[in-house]
Amino acid sequence: MFGLIKTGVWKRTFSKMVDAKLEAVSVVDIDEGIFKYVLIKVYAKEQADGTEPSKLIVRGFNRAQWHSDIYDEVSSSLMGLGLETECLGGGRIENRPDLKQIKVYGYSQGYGKADHLETRRLLLTKYKDFQINCSDDGY
Repeated sequence: MFGLIKTGVWKRTFSKMVDAKLEAVSVVDIDEGIFKYVLIKVYAKEQADGTEPSKLIVRGFNRAQWHSDIYDEVSSSLMGLGLETECLGGGRIENRPDLKQIKVYGYSQGYGKADHLETRRLLLTKYKDFQINCSDDGY
């Protein structure tokens, strides 16, 4: 009986550790200016109870020539934490902090168009007082 209790405690502790790793991943990390971005699903391995904790994140960097450059960088760093990723699409972001404006638009030729409305929702978690617009126009 002691072994069962100990195993149950270990499973709860492990689950909390995985959840803590996932929770520690910031939802938004973007640069200023105009750049490519990707919408990524980050998830932990399936838990014993069959659940698969996950969250969506937005990443966009001026230094990236391609959407895949962003995804490869982010997925590699998260894999090191034991987290898995899936790219849900991409586009472009114009981030103008001086005007408190962000525009989300375009698409990724390799990953397809991200859900810009979902991206907007995520951006609002960090840029609460910004005007954030979405468009399917442009590349």
